[in-house]
Amino acid sequence: MSEALDPSHLRVLNPATEELVATVPAATRDDVDTAVARATAAQRGWAAAAPADRARILRRFAAVVDGHIEELARLEVREAGHTLGNARWEAGNVRDLLDFAAGGVERLSGRQIPVAGGIDVTFLEPLGVIGVIAPWNFPLPIAAWGLAPALAAGNAVILKPAETTPLTALRLAELALEAGIPEHLFQVLPGHGAVTGDALVEHPGVAKIVFTGSTRVGKQIMAKCADRVKRVTLELGGKSPNIVFADADLETAAAAAPMAFLDNTGQDCCARTRILVQRSVHDRFLDLLTPALTSVVVGDPLDEKTQMGPLISAAQLDRVRAYVTDDLKTVRGTAPEGPGFWYPPTLVTDVDPTAPVAAEEVFGPVAVLIPFEDEEDAVRLANATEYGLSGSLWTRDVGRALRVSRAVQAGNLSVNSHSSVRYWTPFGGYKQSGLGRELGPDALTAFTETKNVFISTEA
Repeated sequence: MSEALDPSHLRVLNPATEELVATVPAATRDDVDTAVARATAAQRGWAAAAPADRARILRRFAAVVDGHIEELARLEVREAGHTLGNARWEAGNVRDLLDFAAGGVERLSGRQIPVAGGIDVTFLEPLGVIGVIAPWNFPLPIAAWGLAPALAAGNAVILKPAETTPLTALRLAELALEAGIPEHLFQVLPGHGAVTGDALVEHPGVAKIVFTGSTRVGKQIMAKCADRVKRVTLELGGKSPNIVFADADLETAAAAAPMAFLDNTGQDCCARTRILVQRSVHDRFLDLLTPALTSVVVGDPLDEKTQMGPLISAAQLDRVRAYVTDDLKTVRGTAPEGPGFWYPPTLVTDVDPTAPVAAEEVFGPVAVLIPFEDEEDAVRLANATEYGLSGSLWTRDVGRALRVSRAVQAGNLSVNSHSSVRYWTPFGGYKQSGLGRELGPDALTAFTETKNVFISTEA
């Protein structure tokens, strides 16, 4: 039975086999009301607890997650189709985020500001109940991006996982209770976006929404939050450039390029799907890139040798296919046939930079190769998008690396690498790639309100 015919349940399919993994009840608006009331009560006690006690419980939560890394990873393989290696990293990232956030609890301090006639101090106070709406492409780590710092700052969290990937979130909630997180402080409400998600966004008892997903849905959430001046953090789409200059180490850049857009089967907002190569080395780079692309191992996510798994769903497979039309010139790898949502690694060459496949977020294992003339042209092409989340540039010239990094309109750039996300550095986008920053040393403050208090010393 499809979701459209059964709105009371979610059906979780294994993307590699199309087999039914689980059927999960979908939360209603009444369920959201109940969860918010319970979270509000639990949050008061959590906020009043000594910082050292909150930090100790979060570290215990991290330790419990660490003891279940393999279980969580294999569950993520089943519901999301991630390769086992990637899923293990993602589960480990939850542990690391909890540890990192725990270290910030006792350092979440205000300031003493010099003023005349008295003293002035500030306090960073928790917002209350936080709604985290997580995506299906990285279900575990992105849930933790909101969960860990929000709890550390003294808030309660209600997590709505994506319709297709609720299982790891539900298991994480069980592990939280096992670790000693107070009952109802962290709740998971699987459900449909139009019901459960909207109810969280619209609920007056939810102080902030943290959303990762499409720009289209992010705009809708932002508009609904505006009615109550509700705080919001948005991590949205991307069409990130991979800029290769003629002076770069072409062999290294070409070897690294495939997994910069094929990791997680291209279902990554940071995927470097626009490969911009200086024209004088364009043909040489393509010669190097082709074998690197076609040799990527696509197959069973549980096989340790697999580098790329299936897409998440039939709908996503149809979306990707629609972008790669028959008139386009392509270089392709291979993918399994039969059951599963498989699509081969694909590079589109000789393409107009304004074509849909080159300008829009495909969210699949597809990249385009576009030549540029010089540094100015590279920056122009890199910025010719409504997005600005991530990107890479390859050059041996340190001055050029700094100039281009400052000129490209994106929140997360790497030089001679494709690294975008580290839990100890800030992450977020320019333009329509989002609003606000997550992770890094200031992650906890995004879940606090600054209160200023003046104390007169005048007689």
